[in-house]
Amino acid sequence: MTQKGSMKPVKKNKAEEPELEPLCCCEYIDRNGEKNHVAACLCDCQDLDEGCDRWITGKSVPPETCERIMDTISDRLRIPGLRGAQKVNISILPPLILLPVFLRVASWHFLLGVVVLTSLPVLALWYYYLTHRRKEQTLFFLSLGLFSLGYMYYVFLQEVVPKGRVGPTQLALLTCGLFLILLALYRAKKNPGYLRNPASSDRSLGSSQTESLSRDGQEKTRGLPGAESAGSLSNRTPKDDLKGPCRVSAGSPAKVKEDWCAKCQLVRPARAWHCRICGICVRRMDHHCVWINSCVGESNHQAFILALSIFLLTSVYGITLTLDTICRDRSVFTALFYCPGVYADYSSALSFTCVWYSVIITAGMAYIFLIQLINISYNVTEREVQQALRQKTGRRLLYGLIVDTGQYNRAHLG
Repeated sequence: MTQKGSMKPVKKNKAEEPELEPLCCCEYIDRNGEKNHVAACLCDCQDLDEGCDRWITGKSVPPETCERIMDTISDRLRIPGLRGAQKVNISILPPLILLPVFLRVASWHFLLGVVVLTSLPVLALWYYYLTHRRKEQTLFFLSLGLFSLGYMYYVFLQEVVPKGRVGPTQLALLTCGLFLILLALYRAKKNPGYLRNPASSDRSLGSSQTESLSRDGQEKTRGLPGAESAGSLSNRTPKDDLKGPCRVSAGSPAKVKEDWCAKCQLVRPARAWHCRICGICVRRMDHHCVWINSCVGESNHQAFILALSIFLLTSVYGITLTLDTICRDRSVFTALFYCPGVYADYSSALSFTCVWYSVIITAGMAYIFLIQLINISYNVTEREVQQALRQKTGRRLLYGLIVDTGQYNRAHLG
């Protein structure tokens, strides 16, 4: 009887096996939990049909219908993969399609170039504030940055190098700079210093490791003012968590300060903040950078600064080589504003348009780099600067470029 009883669960598992069949390359599980196929991406589009009907008849489309249409499109936009059809993020696609079109249209005439190159930063800023206000993650800027690097390099190889003014050594230097930028971005994209919940991490530790960690924590907090109150933060009720972060002052900025994060349910060290976009706390958080789609914190701040510096050097070098090729016998600054006959040849016009696009991007990155250097020299983070300005506790210096928070600044000895 026991053998028969033991065989019953096996029979149930065999009956459930067809539900766990592997997906083919074009199949996927949609947002409703049902198996679907890439070929059926245009089937059962009731929201899209309703939206098209209302648009054709001149009626307004409700925002809820637009959101459902975008959700449906993002769920069905997939490419075949080894483990089923993989979902493609819609925000990746606009830069891949619009950037080459805009730059080539801007190469037709000088006025078109002015209009397009002026509208591109405006559209990018509008999209940034739209996603930043909704606290949404987006791959748009990461896709725009990577594709801009690749497309500028492609135009340089196709239009500038064949003119014979760029030597092998110069091309090798520019190529090495491009690879160093990608390597630095890869390092900056890694873990910025996420803080994990101690309760979940302690489960994987043994009893001896847990006891040693607790003894170390008690020895570190022994003798510090407010150590007992910091330890009691983990025993708070949810009602106490909703009252806001409770900072435990340790007497001086050099000593340890801790914050309780109600969302992550952990005690975070001083200068750590919760990123509302990533949904997790980051050690010494500086800001959330949309260009790498990640936070800049304690672990990747140096790689972020390195990526900015290499990008600026490589971009300026590429701009110089291009202007020296299409506008000969002129200085770089003069050729940037006065290059007669550049629109007579489409190849030169496209190169000149890409130069101005690179100048706009480089100017924006140079401003970010300057702010970063100023914040580092004053030992403050961008998050602390924004909080000091919001609470009106900071002091603006040098036309607003420098913000003295008065908290972690290191004084200069005279």
